[in-house]
Amino acid sequence: MAVMKVIELLSNSPKSWEDATERGIKKASKSLNGIKSAFVQSQSVVVENGKVTEYRVNLKVTFQVGS
Repeated sequence: MAVMKVIELLSNSPKSWEDATERGIKKASKSLNGIKSAFVQSQSVVVENGKVTEYRVNLKVTFQVGS
């Protein structure tokens, strides 16, 4: 039986929500082994002077901690 753990993390990008998601997973992969999936819990943007300047995602990342 595999044991899984879920952590929550926030990530951002000046390009898109997809890029913010990819950046978050790439960064998490540097310290977490066995990432199996990620769920985008929410999306938001930062607006400055009427223009979107940053995309943000709240991710729930699932990874294996045992077998």
